[in-house]
Amino acid sequence: MTAVEILLIVSIVMQSIASGIALFLIKRTKYSALWIACIIGLMMLTVERIMQLMVFDGVEVSDLTRAWVGIIVSLSFSLCVLFARFLVNHVDRVTMHRKILEQRLMTAVLRTEERSRASFSRELHDGLGPLLSSAKMSLSLMRKAELEDKDREILTNTAAVIDEAIRSLREISNNLSPHVLNNFGLVRGIRNFVDRIGAMHASTIIFNTTLRNERFDSNIEVILYRVACELINNSLKHSRCTEIVLSLRLEDDNLRLDYRDNGQGFVPRMISDSGMGLSNINSRISSLNGTFQVSSRPGQGMSAYAIVSIDSAISHLSGSDFQKLNDSNYGKKKSKNRPRR
Repeated sequence: MTAVEILLIVSIVMQSIASGIALFLIKRTKYSALWIACIIGLMMLTVERIMQLMVFDGVEVSDLTRAWVGIIVSLSFSLCVLFARFLVNHVDRVTMHRKILEQRLMTAVLRTEERSRASFSRELHDGLGPLLSSAKMSLSLMRKAELEDKDREILTNTAAVIDEAIRSLREISNNLSPHVLNNFGLVRGIRNFVDRIGAMHASTIIFNTTLRNERFDSNIEVILYRVACELINNSLKHSRCTEIVLSLRLEDDNLRLDYRDNGQGFVPRMISDSGMGLSNINSRISSLNGTFQVSSRPGQGMSAYAIVSIDSAISHLSGSDFQKLNDSNYGKKKSKNRPRR
């Protein structure tokens, strides 16, 4: 038996196995015609290989028979390619559907988180705050009474502790749900945070912006505010930087947040999952169909930017996603069944 005959036998076996796999895939997908065409094509290739073996054994095969086998093989695999296009479109629709579900899940998580923050902030401010204020007023009245020096010192220390508790309560409440952000917008919210945290650290924090009092979608404002706070906190905690520069500007229909520090830097791929919040930032920006990039090298600080469209809303699909769904006929309904607006 020659090497060619051995290879012909191997190809017959492999084509038979491939036919069996294609037969199994008929039940796994709804595109049965694709796999049926593949099976016919593979079977005809097997017949062609068998005829070639027969030729080696001296058996004559008519040209007409070989021509018909070749035609069937050609037609079968041509149909395979055509039907494969529908399978690819189906995979694209499934991928798009999964992307939409992931965005909706992220939407629900972020909204629940912000609602919980706001609720907890109100409970602290409206519940515990008045109690501490009442205790402070009571201590102020007790100061007017005639007390011994020892008791007066205890009273003074207690008042100082309550004052510190009130300041801490306000700080916690503001961090949970920044009232300046909700009332005055993104620029005032970031500037207020920069001023507060800058007063508590030796590092210089510079905030530049071309915006004034513009307001944007509440989801965009909250997410960009959280991103700015997270980046600043990361630099102050980990980078040993002496200067932080933050800028916010509007480019066409996109909000761009640029950030850099002069800290010790890092290797981005080594800290992406180390708890520094970069993956959380990326998830938040992705929920707005935005872009977030970080670049850094050891000893050379770090820089990052985030870009989101001002038309993007976390509760809606982007225009491109909606167009892709329409083009692929995903969820297409007859016009008579569409609800009136």
